[in-house]
Amino acid sequence: MATAAEINELKEKVAEACRVLARLDLTREPAGHVSARIPGTDHMLIKARGPRESGVRYTTPDDIVEADMEGNIIGLPEGLASPREIFIHTWMYKKRPEIGSVIHIHPPMVVTFTVVDKPLLPIYGAYDPGSLRLLLDGVPLYDKSVLVNNDELGEELADAIQDKEIIMMRGHGVTAVGPDPAGAGINVILLNEIAEMNYKARLIGEPRPISDEDIASFKSAGRRTGAAGGGSAWETYRRMVDA
Repeated sequence: MATAAEINELKEKVAEACRVLARLDLTREPAGHVSARIPGTDHMLIKARGPRESGVRYTTPDDIVEADMEGNIIGLPEGLASPREIFIHTWMYKKRPEIGSVIHIHPPMVVTFTVVDKPLLPIYGAYDPGSLRLLLDGVPLYDKSVLVNNDELGEELADAIQDKEIIMMRGHGVTAVGPDPAGAGINVILLNEIAEMNYKARLIGEPRPISDEDIASFKSAGRRTGAAGGGSAWETYRRMVDA
């Protein structure tokens, strides 16, 4: 069972992930929410919405509330409410007991690729092995542009992501999972990086995927992208945006 001090520390990690991703312009205000499973319980901490919430880039621990896996808020402070799409989070945790964090956010460049018939191609290797591995592992598309605001849609999205670390949502955004908010956050950043590079390459000409031999080399390296909880890369992004 998590102690009060551990819960407060986890609230800060959730708030920090909100600030980092928003300050990297990976969402538009006030869209997006981050959650983390409270260890040893069937509850989570999640960024709240409502008239008293801070914008995503200004999130503080006071914006983070506790909820159960049915989406019910525990001791909801006045002026705050659960996100309408809390069902994204509840169903990811129900289907994926190994994950510790869920992020739903709206990176404009990734959203652009969800609405055109242009795939994200593995066009680089050593430039950023992390985002290449994420792409090679598989990034499914949830082909509905709807609010995931009920149990049926939440379960459908959780089934669609399968065992992957991130899913693109048509005309909507992405949902990423990881061991903690930093790990899930890195997955969002990495997918956006390869989307940005695909977009820029298409402005110049027809992008070429790297060779099958090079792809095999990176696949053999093996490590899943968010598995280390973000590590030094997350700390670099946090310091970069002063979050």
